[in-house]
Amino acid sequence: MEMRTCGKSGIEISSMGIGCWSYGGGDYWGPQAQSDVTAVANAALDAGINFFDTAEGYNNGRSEEALAVALKGRRHEAVIGTKVSKPDPATIRERCEASLQRLQTDYVDIYMIHWPHDEIAIEESMAELTRLQDDGLIRAIGVSNFGVEQLTAALETGASIAVNQLCYNLLSRAIEPELLPLCRKHDVGILGYMPLLQGILTGQYKRAEDIPPVHSRFRHFREDREQASHGEAGAEEEMFETLEAIREIAETEQVPMARLAIAWAMARPGITCMLVGTRNINELTENLNVIEYTPSADVIDRLDTVTAPLLEKMGANPDYFTGARIH
Repeated sequence: MEMRTCGKSGIEISSMGIGCWSYGGGDYWGPQAQSDVTAVANAALDAGINFFDTAEGYNNGRSEEALAVALKGRRHEAVIGTKVSKPDPATIRERCEASLQRLQTDYVDIYMIHWPHDEIAIEESMAELTRLQDDGLIRAIGVSNFGVEQLTAALETGASIAVNQLCYNLLSRAIEPELLPLCRKHDVGILGYMPLLQGILTGQYKRAEDIPPVHSRFRHFREDREQASHGEAGAEEEMFETLEAIREIAETEQVPMARLAIAWAMARPGITCMLVGTRNINELTENLNVIEYTPSADVIDRLDTVTAPLLEKMGANPDYFTGARIH
């Protein structure tokens, strides 16, 4: 497993990480057996995957609790990233300590602001995160879903930011024109999430109507979809044309579309780690097959070409959820 360094932090993580959103079970992903979580965590560590990404907001803290149980006896082998939902300087320490308790650990490796909050001064948030770092409660500071202006403002505070966690996949390339170059310029690692856009890039869906409402809330879909909140026209026709083109390349390569999609994302310059949601050993086994497959430069170029029109249609707004520009 290739290891990559998170910005200037010196923390090395695997190029593939485990996304823990479903752990602990909840309304979004449904039930999740602790036995599966434990099996995945141990098998992942055995395979060389050391990064596990969770958040206080995942299933009301149950994700952190489930991960703690899964890593029992092997915490020292893992790099844990977790997130604070609201970076209020008056409560960040309390929230961090609560995460530490749920995770059954003395420190968090990477502590991230989950979403930017424009009503809270970033200078104050970063100052408190730096104090947590100085006190040894966290090893590195990170952000998540920060756009160009927000990341620039965070960097201007002087805090050392190790990573920015961002949605990134063949159908969601908005970070490439502006945000990814900014991260590379300032040596901020990128933790990519949703490499399969919650299953859409597995190729299992042939029409927008086949996709469950919970997985069709993105800006790719029409504004009148059941759980959409972005208020935009969407790009459903272009998305499915793009999916068909990706499918043809996958068939030519004789690899599953999901494997091709994850491998493409992991190969992109500037990407430190791609997070894959992995609910059981079977999913882990399939995800590990990605490690054995390296797309050629020609395949990457073809994938770039067939997905470029969708990128142009949707633009450089990295917020694929609400449509509110992440500046």
